[in-house]
Amino acid sequence: MSAPVLLGSRMRPVLLWFLLSVPVLLTAGSPVNRSANGTVPLVLWHGMGDNCCNPFSMGAIKKMIEEEVPGIKVTSLMIGKNVIQDTGNGFFMDVNEQVSMVCSQLAQDPELSGGYNAMGFSQGAQFLRAVAQRCPSPPMKTLISVGGQHQGVYGLPKCPGESSYICDMIRRALNNGAYNDLVQNNLVQAQYWHDPLKDDLYRKYSLFLADINQERGVNETYRKNLQLLDKFVMVKFLEDTVVDPVDTEWFGFLKTGQAKETETLQESVLYQEDRLGLAAMDKAGKLVFLASEGDHLQFTREWFNANLLPYLH
Repeated sequence: MSAPVLLGSRMRPVLLWFLLSVPVLLTAGSPVNRSANGTVPLVLWHGMGDNCCNPFSMGAIKKMIEEEVPGIKVTSLMIGKNVIQDTGNGFFMDVNEQVSMVCSQLAQDPELSGGYNAMGFSQGAQFLRAVAQRCPSPPMKTLISVGGQHQGVYGLPKCPGESSYICDMIRRALNNGAYNDLVQNNLVQAQYWHDPLKDDLYRKYSLFLADINQERGVNETYRKNLQLLDKFVMVKFLEDTVVDPVDTEWFGFLKTGQAKETETLQESVLYQEDRLGLAAMDKAGKLVFLASEGDHLQFTREWFNANLLPYLH
């Protein structure tokens, strides 16, 4: 969903919602020869309302990682021709089309041919999971989900600001008909809207999430490809006021048929029937569940270095 922020040389536990109208003239990617330094390339995908190169969020994170891991190639994905398109596409471009675009971009990068790690922030995390499931070449080694909504959302509490016109419009559209064809085809957040009170409609009409979560049947290719990951790391923000329910960040969700009680991933049918191979991955020690104090995408540089940096080497 939304963007983390760096202030100065350290990441402060402060939530920043940047202005969509501010142009940022930085480019994505850092062309470093992987064979010369031995590091594993890293691909980043931003959240809702952000873009690849915002100097206060993804641009700062890219710079921080490059400082901590000298010589690493970091590609911060730009969905579109410029940062303005990139920001807008996070709201209005079909997720399946975005994933296909990214798969093509990664496949054409010779520096990724030996494999790469991936880190997604908020909605960018489930989009990168779709890349892992649909596009195994080049191979994704480790997927780090930072506040990703893997079972979708049933609410957009801040989205990213209470006074935002675009968020009010999105709320109205989702509340009035998330599974309407027009809304599904034109609003990114509708494609991972998961209404536990309308489970039949969700399974039938969800264009993105119901597919990658195997809600309409098991695609063995998806299941096989996800299990190729060395690690699947999921970060949950314990005081999250943006993602609803917060359990979705650890692949849990609301129990079907009501909107109060939640269940863990391990309690879900998805896990018990092992539709995605997550149970097998869990038994193999490939699933990592991390927690961070604070609100959505709030973490310190020290926390990042201690908890996530080890998975980038």
